[in-house]
Amino acid sequence: MNTSKDDGRPIPQKAETTLVTAGRDTRAQKGFVNPPVVHGSTVLYPTAEDLHAHRGEFQYGRRGTPTTKALQEALVALEGPQCAGAGIAPSGLAAIATTLLAVLKAGDHLLVCDNAYRPTRNFCNGLLARYSVETTYFDPMIGAGIAELFRPKTRAVLVEAPGSQSFEMPDIPAIASVAHARGALVIDDNTWATPLFHRSLDQGVDISIQAATKYIGGHSDIMFGTISANAKAWPLIAEAIQLLGICAGPDDVFLALRGLRTLAVRLAQHHRSGLDMARWLATRPEVIRVLHPALESDPGHAIWKRDFIGASGLFSIVLKPAPQKAVDALLDAVTLFGMGYSWGGFESLVIPFDCAGYRTATKWAPGGPTLRLHIGLENVEDLKADLERGFAAFNAA
Repeated sequence: MNTSKDDGRPIPQKAETTLVTAGRDTRAQKGFVNPPVVHGSTVLYPTAEDLHAHRGEFQYGRRGTPTTKALQEALVALEGPQCAGAGIAPSGLAAIATTLLAVLKAGDHLLVCDNAYRPTRNFCNGLLARYSVETTYFDPMIGAGIAELFRPKTRAVLVEAPGSQSFEMPDIPAIASVAHARGALVIDDNTWATPLFHRSLDQGVDISIQAATKYIGGHSDIMFGTISANAKAWPLIAEAIQLLGICAGPDDVFLALRGLRTLAVRLAQHHRSGLDMARWLATRPEVIRVLHPALESDPGHAIWKRDFIGASGLFSIVLKPAPQKAVDALLDAVTLFGMGYSWGGFESLVIPFDCAGYRTATKWAPGGPTLRLHIGLENVEDLKADLERGFAAFNAA
């Protein structure tokens, strides 16, 4: 809900204010702060003429409700002036799949960064391959060198900045410049930073995807995805959403909107706590490397500093060489770090991972076992003490 000046121009707002106010119409909500949760499929028309003309703000529950409209308006405002529309999906993977189906057809060629979310690779190597779409994976650090990989039928480039396990930071503006010169669209999985810390549409990206299951939801209780696009790409996305019947349940839409309202304060804390933990871990003798682009020592730090205004709570560490039983002892000893395959909620998490089996454009050889950490909203000193217990078990094993 942007308040206008008397001359009709909108009053400039910071992102934190936009998160609280966008997509809210208290008059339409009969004075309530939050929009109603509309459970509905059928929309009734008052006259036959209205029915024939499909006249009305809403036509069918799958196509939108007052609840989904509120969330979409808020997402568009958060993404910034380059955003022409925002679609919603029942999961982050559904958002990725819908986007790729929207922009590709049989015989096309797709470029995907080698650090992409593994389910993204599975979709490309599985369903897209069956529909005769060929995928080539590239070094995330390739920058403008990606030009050498383009073919006449290259239609899109998908990047993940940073990769959500190994945390390489691609140069999105450089990649976008090359892609656009060759008529290709650029897709960014922007889940790690969210548009609050990284407005990728402002940097040449055509379609920005988020697994809103993570930081937008923020409480580990929904599955959700968002697809935001510029004016060039939005018609493709909007059409695909309708043709595929993509929608999300009203309760999850409401929870995503509720989570969005507190994104700024939560993400600021994840940023602070994550950096504190990353710097502490860099001093530990058990850790030979911390993979976090906001650290000055990280190879992607210059790009992160140029393109991002903050970091989230997700990063990885490389442990000194040790047997699996030592890593398992660490995992079993910690109590505040849960073991679970997600992130972005209020709780801290840890998982072991190994990219070596599926990387194709780059070699994954970090020099030791690797753990991915999500730093939640717990007290940082308590989290350090928890990991100290884990490291003691690691060393003893």
